Amino acid sequence: MNAERFEALAEAFGGDVARWPADEREAAAVLMAARADWARSVLGLAGEVDTALYAYAPPQASVGLADRIAAAGPRPGRGRWMGFLWPAGLGAGLAAACAAGIFVGAHLSAAAVSAEPLEPVTMAVSDQDFDFDLDGEV
Repeated sequence: MNAERFEALAEAFGGDVARWPADEREAAAVLMAARADWARSVLGLAGEVDTALYAYAPPQASVGLADRIAAAGPRPGRGRWMGFLWPAGLGAGLAAACAAGIFVGAHLSAAAVSAEPLEPVTMAVSDQDFDFDLDGEV
């Protein structure tokens, strides 16, 4: 482990080496033994950040705040006509889709019936291109 890795782990996991990943602790202990003063200063700074983070408490909202916010918001619900028009609109859309399908189907089938008959397709490969003899003679 090098100094940059040690500092990165201290910033990420804090000043307590016991909270670091297990596979990094042994290498950190070797570096701490070799550079004890430097390691103490890095871990001390990370410990100060830990202390500040643990001391932070988010502000608590007053008891009736959520109720006041909900009361000030718009009321859900539809008007009398909207309750009737919504299903009617869905039915009209379904009817329009059915009518369009019938129209397109009738139009395509009429075009297919009135088309000229197709000429017979000739074979691209004739019988004589391949000679198979099941007795083994070619």
